[in-house]
Amino acid sequence: MLQNRVESDALPARGRLPKSSSTDVAEGTPNKPCADLVIARAAVVLTCVPSAGDLTGRREGASVAISGERIVAVGSPAEVAAQVDTTSAQVIDASGKIVAPGFVDCHTHLVFGGSRAQEYAARMTMDVAEVKALGIPTGIIATMEMTRAESAEKLTASAAQRLRRMFRSGTTTVESKSGYGLSLEEEIKQLRVNQRLRFTPPDVVSTFLGAHDFPRDVERQRYVDIVINEMIPRVAEEGLAEFCDVYCDEGYYTVEQSRRILEAGLHAGLKPKIHVDAYSDIGGAAMAAELGVVSADHLNYTTRAAMRKLAEAGTIGVVMPALDFAVGHPRPFDARAMMDEGMTLALATDLCPGCWAESMQLVMQLACRLYHFTPAEALYASTVGASRALGLEASQGSLEPGKLADLQLWDLPTFEDVIYRLGNNAVETVIKRGKVHSFSTE
Repeated sequence: MLQNRVESDALPARGRLPKSSSTDVAEGTPNKPCADLVIARAAVVLTCVPSAGDLTGRREGASVAISGERIVAVGSPAEVAAQVDTTSAQVIDASGKIVAPGFVDCHTHLVFGGSRAQEYAARMTMDVAEVKALGIPTGIIATMEMTRAESAEKLTASAAQRLRRMFRSGTTTVESKSGYGLSLEEEIKQLRVNQRLRFTPPDVVSTFLGAHDFPRDVERQRYVDIVINEMIPRVAEEGLAEFCDVYCDEGYYTVEQSRRILEAGLHAGLKPKIHVDAYSDIGGAAMAAELGVVSADHLNYTTRAAMRKLAEAGTIGVVMPALDFAVGHPRPFDARAMMDEGMTLALATDLCPGCWAESMQLVMQLACRLYHFTPAEALYASTVGASRALGLEASQGSLEPGKLADLQLWDLPTFEDVIYRLGNNAVETVIKRGKVHSFSTE
């Protein structure tokens, strides 16, 4: 049972905090940092800073102090008041609420044109060949054609709508891949849309995925050369992405093609990621471990030996239960095996036309029910693990001094309710880089 009310004389119920005693600089004691905002007396703060036997870093009756964009203190009201000058801070009374880090959605295909709703609905009762026989466009190439047909302005507007809904559900950082252009100019168009989206509250991390599929009008090896010799240099020159990704699987990019592309990205300053083992094991995971990729994503057919290699390489495994659910995957990923082999896992939506999922709360619910995550493991994978999958663990993913003030407040009686209340949006308030965004829960 969570504590709903915490008695303390250190903080008032609402409004401004009491004036703290001044610091005596003459005696050599440095001034305390000044807080702009305090989240006060939460029933529970889930810091996601692990302690013995607790991945969530649970602090009952705790407060969080924020200065500018950063957290400056986390602890009991008395501890916070002792560490931080709270004289002029705005106070949010979080009594009865749960505070958690903002979600990091570390694998999405956020920018795309059109919809594949017809295909999705038809696949409930038909196989791919039957759907194609009806004349319904399918797969990555169908989305490529719809994305190419839309202007950058229209792509920005539709992606921004999705981002707002993701933010409303507690996601404060989103990775966004290209991959629906499959030509130099169209891939650049998608990546420029990622840049345009930086006006929205969530941070957007950009990934180049020109090697998502092959365009039908270019010979495959020729297209690999275009990705390496034309696309990657242009992306790097314009600073359009932080990562280079490739889809390594049967029918897509071979292990050798994938290695060449990722090595070219590394040479250009793009950190490597990989879509791997989604529908077959062709040796991509072992290659990814040798290359030291930041994250390996999907991992449905990954062997235990490859899992061990990825763990030893420090590669984060990104698993996406909503995608497996949406496509009715014949071999869902084995999360427990990955954890048993020592891998750190991240959860992500894989938001795309084939898996239109915007809520990390839903992802946590599916991870727990279908893939045997504990609620604590699901939250950790959605915050700390996901931040590591983007190389952002120094600034995001947990609530501790020095990190970005990216938080969410849940109107729930217990932490477990977030995975128990299926389809529910528990978020009442999101704080992004210290700025408060409140939403009605009525």
